[in-house]
Amino acid sequence: MPDNFFNLNNPDFYGILLRFVINTAFLVVLIGVVYFRYTKKEKFLFTFFLMGIIVFFITAMLKSVFIEFGMAVGLIAIFAVLRFRTRNFSLKDMSYMFATIGVSVINSLKLVGFPVLGVIIFNLIIIGSAILLEEFTIRHNTTTYTIVIEDLDLLKNSKRQKLLKELSSLTGKEIVRFK
Repeated sequence: MPDNFFNLNNPDFYGILLRFVINTAFLVVLIGVVYFRYTKKEKFLFTFFLMGIIVFFITAMLKSVFIEFGMAVGLIAIFAVLRFRTRNFSLKDMSYMFATIGVSVINSLKLVGFPVLGVIIFNLIIIGSAILLEEFTIRHNTTTYTIVIEDLDLLKNSKRQKLLKELSSLTGKEIVRFK
């Protein structure tokens, strides 16, 4: 058995643990707070967390810089397979999966001479972008309905407001526009 088998006094080990704590904290915010708050889907929480943890440790263990391009191509292949093989995996869920993998890869890399604060800022930018995009899609989310109007008189331009009120009362929703 090697001499350093039980020796945890390696600075690389503690560096990986510190980055893992940072990664876990940002995964909790990204998945547990942002993703779950906006989607209310519990079925992917386990998958996203476990994938983030596994990706973190796999990339943290890699010492070769030449793997970066191969890893990027591999991620693209994984997403292509996932997209065409699963029926219940929406584009938004895939985006969160990609964000989970991206955050975990960013946090796992030991960037020599790069400040930890920079990595934290990158994580905050990713999480902030997710929040802004979620808020934007909530505010601009509309649904299209086809309604047959029997009173053709309401279709005149002069009766536009009356038609708007009629449509609102029929659907029980606030009507933004119609044609």
